[in-house]
Amino acid sequence: MTAEQFFVLPGYSLRVGSTHDRATVVKFMKRTYSEFDPHQPTGHIAATVDRYLGRDTPLWWVDVESTAGSPAAPVGAIWLGQATDQRSGVLHPYVLMLYVAREHRRRGIATALLAVAHQWAQQQGHRQISLQVFSDNQVAQALYQSLGYYPEAILLKKELGSAASEIP
Repeated sequence: MTAEQFFVLPGYSLRVGSTHDRATVVKFMKRTYSEFDPHQPTGHIAATVDRYLGRDTPLWWVDVESTAGSPAAPVGAIWLGQATDQRSGVLHPYVLMLYVAREHRRRGIATALLAVAHQWAQQQGHRQISLQVFSDNQVAQALYQSLGYYPEAILLKKELGSAASEIP
């Protein structure tokens, strides 16, 4: 069964993306970041997309089904990359981006996109999938936990100042 056949959500359709969708991936990633902090720099996103978007990184778009026959702009997307499990060394899919436009949220789109990613990963023989979520994104964390995701590590960060003040 293909991802498009697996995706069943009334009023929406799924299509496979490609490297030709670079600009839209950048736009969606910028939206994701700016929703949490409108002042957060997003200049790095295009370089990140250039580094990781390729034929081996699956990308799916969700469109509103159109009765006029003309394709609409996508309202959601999921993009998978690859990660290595730090404990086992197993290579597995990693959700690089999951985004649903505000006006289409709470309709099951993110859940349906994750189901597509899970189905694809299993078809490829993977036994796990991972993602990272901002610590202040409680809505996304609740969604992921409801789908069986669990925290495995805590990402710690330290802002570095002058070298003289680094080590006590």
